[in-house]
Amino acid sequence: MSLVVLVGASGNSSGQQCSFASSPALAPKPVGSVLEVPTTAADQNPNEPLHLPQLAGQAYQRLELPPNGPQRETDDVQLTVTVTDQSGRYVNGLQKNDFRIYVDNIQRPLQFLRRGFDTPVSVGIIVDSSGSMRRKLPQARAAIERFVSGLDPRDDIFLLVFSTRISLRQPFTTSHSQLIGQLGLLRAEADTALFDAIMTGLSMVERGRNDKKALLVVTDGMDNASRNTLAQVVAEARRKDVLIYTIGIGDPDRGILGIGFFIFSGDSVHVDAPTLRQLSNETGSRAYLLNKVGDGDLLRRDCEEISKELGEQYTLVFVAPDPVPSGYRSVRVEVPGRPELTTRVRKGVTMGPVATIKSN
Repeated sequence: MSLVVLVGASGNSSGQQCSFASSPALAPKPVGSVLEVPTTAADQNPNEPLHLPQLAGQAYQRLELPPNGPQRETDDVQLTVTVTDQSGRYVNGLQKNDFRIYVDNIQRPLQFLRRGFDTPVSVGIIVDSSGSMRRKLPQARAAIERFVSGLDPRDDIFLLVFSTRISLRQPFTTSHSQLIGQLGLLRAEADTALFDAIMTGLSMVERGRNDKKALLVVTDGMDNASRNTLAQVVAEARRKDVLIYTIGIGDPDRGILGIGFFIFSGDSVHVDAPTLRQLSNETGSRAYLLNKVGDGDLLRRDCEEISKELGEQYTLVFVAPDPVPSGYRSVRVEVPGRPELTTRVRKGVTMGPVATIKSN
């Protein structure tokens, strides 16, 4: 499973970057999104992390990123499960026989289990760099640095920033300090193509070396520049086994009034909380909404909590029913011997010939 992180930041920068326009109106085709990467990285193994060169003015070649990674020959289905007690603390030490998996309310046999500390993650960090993030970028940089520092050294990560356009600032790498160095180059400008950025992140994270994948999305705004729609993003998220963690940041420049799931500053709605919550709930993740940024302490704590959670989860694998009609199937995971525990998992999986259930 892969992790993608979204954080708003863009603008002109003296650092190397790979840029591409917002994705087309329809969800990406098998050879849809095209990135430009430096030719100096072309000799690397496609499963190894790419590194941006430090020299400017180099020639570029075109690299087509297929939306799907290599496919397994089996019908194994992978689920990431978070288990907490009544105080919200993560529960360790559960065994394979403790879990029950239900697909469309029919129990399926569990093949094997992996614990979080045994399961490295491929993570995509997606940062909003629209104009409204200008005052918030310093706090976002510090929080993301804290998040990256809390990851397992085996995790491979990339950095994607977006405003009206989408920019790959750091391709996949296990050099976490290299990605942190790119955070200082973020600049804020233009509008918010949130849906296009998430679609791009979902496609890119499949190139990660690890089966477990996640995205972290950081934004302060509502989408106002995408060609993709929310319905397309939700459909793509359902099709792929990717955790989508989201952080919505309030406006620190004025007093903030929260009504329902929306956050207002003056006459502007700044955080599309229902969308962020829907994406996180669909994928078994969490949405964090900050009504007040202040000095950024809460934002940093939220990022620390996400990196900690990734290391505390269970990975369960079961075999899909055979034959099984194509389509989206509801999923439920229980720990019947410990009724006081709470499990959190994606709402369902897509099965059948069109499913992309497990990559790599």
